Amino acid sequence: MFFSPHFLRGTMFIFINMLSSFLGILGIKDLQKPDFGDPVQPHPGDIPVFWACGVTGTEAVSSSRSSLAFTHSPGCMFVTDVPIQSTSSINAAEIPEVFQISSNPMHYSLVSMQTTEKIRKLEDVIAVDPGNRGIKHLLNKDELLKSSLSLSHARSVLITTGFPTHFQHQPPEETDGPPGAIAMVAMLQALGKKVAIVADERAIELNKSILDQAVEQGILRDPVPLLHYKEENVDSALNFLCENGDPKKPRFDHLVAIERAGRASDGNYYNARKINIKHLVDPIDNLFVTAQHIEGITSTGIGDGGNELGTGKVKEAVRKHIKNGDTIACDIAADFAVIAGVSNWGGYAVACALYLLNNCEIHERYVRKAVGFSKLKEENYLKSSLPDVNKEENLLRILVDHGIRSGVTGNLAMEVDGLPFNNIHSEMIQRLLALTTKS
Repeated sequence: MFFSPHFLRGTMFIFINMLSSFLGILGIKDLQKPDFGDPVQPHPGDIPVFWACGVTGTEAVSSSRSSLAFTHSPGCMFVTDVPIQSTSSINAAEIPEVFQISSNPMHYSLVSMQTTEKIRKLEDVIAVDPGNRGIKHLLNKDELLKSSLSLSHARSVLITTGFPTHFQHQPPEETDGPPGAIAMVAMLQALGKKVAIVADERAIELNKSILDQAVEQGILRDPVPLLHYKEENVDSALNFLCENGDPKKPRFDHLVAIERAGRASDGNYYNARKINIKHLVDPIDNLFVTAQHIEGITSTGIGDGGNELGTGKVKEAVRKHIKNGDTIACDIAADFAVIAGVSNWGGYAVACALYLLNNCEIHERYVRKAVGFSKLKEENYLKSSLPDVNKEENLLRILVDHGIRSGVTGNLAMEVDGLPFNNIHSEMIQRLLALTTKS
């Protein structure tokens, strides 16, 4: 039915009187005294329209005291750019799943069911146990997924690595850890994140040389800030993590430790053979301990034996199922513990998971809060930032040229944890890439 503007103007007064009576039923007492925002002055010819906005929903949730709800803040309505015509047209790529990625503050993230399944397959692939250490007992489902989701939301990430297991050699480091750390750095840089590495002060020059060569050979696109942590007083960790020591101004959103010596319950640091290497390790653990009390900082520990920083989350399983676990188990927990047969594999998997999340339309839309247009990175640009066999082989050669040895055998050779690069690590990289880039 069509009404002319003349007719509407002539009946406006009567309409508003009738409308006021109707609004009283809805609980609206006075149009000129809204509960939120400024009053709207109707003009002749206007047709008032009323609907329940997000603030109405917030009031309802507040009254019902629901333990969990999703809504929007005033003026920030969620408007999706993908209409759903009918539920029968929805496929796995379009069905969102919700995961909690932080409790301080409470933070949830969205990802499609299809991407979730791909990342779970990555987690399964890296969970093989070539050293028969018993790592299957340390596995918790979706730690890789939740860690990667948290990293996807982060703006600034701090990574640490370095396990000086070869205390009788110089340098004492092993070939597990740095490759996985650099693989994560490469992908985080491609995604526009700020990334820094913190290492033992004694190993700063060693790490600087490795990172410089990684840039020269195209393994990394950009140089990485290299930091060291010195504990001078009780506030050293807080001052390192936050601007002017203010816990409301953290410099980093996420901390990652990969194959980093972790402090045991007796305060010492042990290699797998139960030898104390505390004299070679800076107390970077305290950054993770302090971060637990700073709102907005989450953390990940990546390890393959339970004596690595962050794997304190599964320390009881380490003590029960891992050789020498009663002594070597790391006591410092991270929010997420990514367990892999070789720690480098965990770093590769994180890089692959970040690639998948960036190409997940549901997650990407959620990260940008549905504001503006899609910021999906150019696929070829991100693909070149994934770990591949050639890059990882070149990086391992750089480590060997610096005198860094295999973790299990101590060999100065193209191997990691006693496993040769070719046919073992190369095959793992190819499997992860195939899962990641498969359409």
